[in-house]
Amino acid sequence: MAERAVIHDRPRLTPRQLAGAIILHAIVIAGAAIMFFPFLWTIITSITPDASLTVAPAIIPQNPSLGAYEQLFTERPFGLVIVNSFVLAAITTAVQLFTSSTAGYAFSRLPFRGRGIVFAVYLATMMIPLQVLIVPLFVEMKSFGLLNTYLGALLPTFASAFGIFLLRQAINQVPHELDEAATIDGAGHFRIFAFIILPNIKPALATLVVFAFMGSWNSFLWPLIVLRSPELQTLPIALAGLQGQYISDWDVIMAGSVVSVIPMLAIYIFAQKYIIQGVASSGIK
Repeated sequence: MAERAVIHDRPRLTPRQLAGAIILHAIVIAGAAIMFFPFLWTIITSITPDASLTVAPAIIPQNPSLGAYEQLFTERPFGLVIVNSFVLAAITTAVQLFTSSTAGYAFSRLPFRGRGIVFAVYLATMMIPLQVLIVPLFVEMKSFGLLNTYLGALLPTFASAFGIFLLRQAINQVPHELDEAATIDGAGHFRIFAFIILPNIKPALATLVVFAFMGSWNSFLWPLIVLRSPELQTLPIALAGLQGQYISDWDVIMAGSVVSVIPMLAIYIFAQKYIIQGVASSGIK
């Protein structure tokens, strides 16, 4: 009985601590509501026929309709656009997982001359905006004959300085004693990488999956320049094309926005636990 009493005896909060907790929860709830409101507005507008952005839609539409979603997929090749974006995002994510994990392992575990300098130079490329590289990349893809091809859209995304940094930081957290024990058992770098390193950095890998997929899924400028055929368009380009010069069907545009958000929302919900662990273990602030 005494043990049960100890277990259930929780420390009581002082009035000051209770007030602080209430204020903190109120701030968090208010912030969550502010962040969620634009998405709620988008959903309501998408099911409101003949919606306009100049007039705030009713929280509960009088005549809700899914006609905008039907129009989105019947009058436009939106299904093909989604497939294009998903294929490009999946390939980009898979390749970045491979290149970032192998490069992160090399920078973390392989002692070679100038390793720190090479890593610093590679990180410095993160400060170069994509707009600066557009013209050189376009000339390069044109010389290779890769304009208006999926490969031309994919090649510049295969390596990620952020991904290498993220996974290198995660690999640094794996104890070196595990490598030494595997080496004594006769394992080489490939076996250590595949059977020791990768299983211990799953949170960081899941974090990179979300960031890589999201970056490719939302990419607009480079696909707009390199992919010219309508059948090769990606989702952001198709969404931009929904807006007319003089008149826009805002319910259709918002329906497309909702469709574009759903895959990323599903991936984030599925990998939320791993993302928090991966960011916390990598030292990212």
